[in-house]
Amino acid sequence: MSTTVPSASFVEVPETLLKKRKQNEKVREERLAAQVEAKKQRKTKREVIFKRAQAYTKEYLDAEKEEIRLKRDARKDGNYYVSAQPKVYFVVRIKGISKIAPKPRKIMQLLRLRQINNGVFVKVTKATEQMLRLIEPYITYGEPNLKTVRELIYKRGYGKVDKQRIPLTDNATIEKVLGKYDILCMEDLVHEIFTTGPAFKQAANFLWPFKLSNPNGGWRTRKFKHFVQGGDFGNRETNINALVRQMN
Repeated sequence: MSTTVPSASFVEVPETLLKKRKQNEKVREERLAAQVEAKKQRKTKREVIFKRAQAYTKEYLDAEKEEIRLKRDARKDGNYYVSAQPKVYFVVRIKGISKIAPKPRKIMQLLRLRQINNGVFVKVTKATEQMLRLIEPYITYGEPNLKTVRELIYKRGYGKVDKQRIPLTDNATIEKVLGKYDILCMEDLVHEIFTTGPAFKQAANFLWPFKLSNPNGGWRTRKFKHFVQGGDFGNRETNINALVRQMN
């Protein structure tokens, strides 16, 4: 005797559940599209950063070759080649400020040199040179080369983000604060500082004061004599680069 199997009854899905499913599907599609777009943007940004790094390298090499050429031409003509005036100083505080007059104390605060062995980049202007002369017994400074600027930022660099000291381990940290000045990565930051670009002030303020160590072998004469007299304080010119390597 045959039996008839009843057909499955149609179950109606509630309209609210259908709406929720469609909404979830839409959110999922939007998320996937955003991920694809973000991936494209990251790739484009990497290409921009790479091209900029290449352009900076060429710029540095061309400037170096031009200086060598000018020196050779001067020697041929029996003249002396005088290098261009420095654009940026690296300033390091080497002494405390106890029993110091209010004006030098204020200058040290303005330059953010609040602790011994703190270092900052300072744009060379008439005003900054006058300020440095007023606090010269408490600091040493000079013209950093490209290698020094790059090593300081890469090895000891911290940025000021929302008043927090953040290590520069990601280009996104730099772009978050300095992106509006077209500074997107470490090489942009190095270039802006080394060439004292139009956003130098913002870039230098973004960099937290560098916390350096005592130089290898210690200071030479308890820091009470000028560098040109065999001491430690004052303008070292290009000799600042050797000191930074001893303190880095």
